[in-house]
Amino acid sequence: MKAIKKAVILCDKINEWIGSFIVTSAVFLFILVIFSNVIMRYVFNTSFVFMAELEWHVFAFIFLMGTGFTLLHDGHVRVDIFYSMMDRKKQALINLLGVIFLLIPSCYVVLRTSIPWVIVAYKVGEVSIDPGGIPARFLLKATLPIGYLLMLIQGLSLFIKSAFTLLGDPLEDS
Repeated sequence: MKAIKKAVILCDKINEWIGSFIVTSAVFLFILVIFSNVIMRYVFNTSFVFMAELEWHVFAFIFLMGTGFTLLHDGHVRVDIFYSMMDRKKQALINLLGVIFLLIPSCYVVLRTSIPWVIVAYKVGEVSIDPGGIPARFLLKATLPIGYLLMLIQGLSLFIKSAFTLLGDPLEDS
């Protein structure tokens, strides 16, 4: 029981740290990049391909690396009109079934297909096709499996918490 609780706490801490520090820093960088692009475009009447690509690279990074954090804080999309009216055990059942039938299979498919894709991009040293673009595109591609792995470990944490809630021994109260 202690090992399971420690594993759940570890999963939660990993996504909490990544969301609170890494993703938050990336949001700050995203704002700076957008601000710089606006100033360059409207004040100096110029733009750079690198900066335009950096905008969507940082946005993708924020989105992908924040998935586990979002799941940890119950910020994902759901039909809350029904869920919010359910008692704790029914919510746990919905979460448990969602993890088993939706989250785990989708994470498996993305991880199974994206890891070879990232490896190939790394081996060929994939870069932007645009002149002046970002030189290491494989780094952005690597965030896809990492983000889904973070979501998967948070889903497993949610699964365990839900199972214990259904068994009448919520981990949060232990």
